[in-house]
Amino acid sequence: MKIFQVDAFAENVFSGNPAAIVPLDQFPDDSVMQNIAMENNLAETAFIVRQGDGFHIRWFTPTVEVDLCGHATLASAHVLYTHLGLQSEMIPFFSPRSGPLNVYRRGELLILDFPADKIEQVSITDEMKKAFNFEPNEVYKGKSDYMFVFESEEQILNLAPDLRAVAQLPVRGVIATSRGSQVDFVSRFFGPQSGIDEDPVTGSAHTTLIPFWSKRLGKEDLAAIQLSKRRGLLACKNLGERVLISGKAKTYMIGDIFL
Repeated sequence: MKIFQVDAFAENVFSGNPAAIVPLDQFPDDSVMQNIAMENNLAETAFIVRQGDGFHIRWFTPTVEVDLCGHATLASAHVLYTHLGLQSEMIPFFSPRSGPLNVYRRGELLILDFPADKIEQVSITDEMKKAFNFEPNEVYKGKSDYMFVFESEEQILNLAPDLRAVAQLPVRGVIATSRGSQVDFVSRFFGPQSGIDEDPVTGSAHTTLIPFWSKRLGKEDLAAIQLSKRRGLLACKNLGERVLISGKAKTYMIGDIFL
């Protein structure tokens, strides 16, 4: 099997979020894909199979298969365009867990067209208060994650998670967010219960963040930064039922898997 490692939401290598991409003629057993993801030890490994005019896509962390992954979908599109000769300006991906997921090419920019998450505000519990060194002002529950809204970008930068406490929360992970000082909003993502202590740039989390901040700030077009050590800059747009998440990608490595 050929394997590509790509930095997504990145202007240059060693930034953004690394993902492994494995193009296949057909999916192997789930256990094989899970073992490959475990061996890669990256936040996500995506497996893609051509299906008619589009591609079937699945995503695995080192420990579990997930419902949606933005950065590995962006990286998959980059591989198809840059290394596998795809010419179309739009790639129709399909996930059995998330439905249709289109990616558009605009020069070097790749644009994810994803379903917007639906969230509801929930009460802040003692368990939630134990998760970080600051208490959130508000907490919301989406399809997969909690979203903790904090007072300031300074708090987001200085968050010290208690990963054991975060892992006890009954969700994929926790999105931490606030208004930004130089962009519309900032965030970080913690998912120890999914095998990812902190994810560098989380496309799927922005399906939750974009509708929330679009409504709160009263604007459709938003600029965002995920404040991990590797940092990621995202251009975002709220379309109501769907969101657009844009970024660039850079290839770091190409190799072969021997089984």
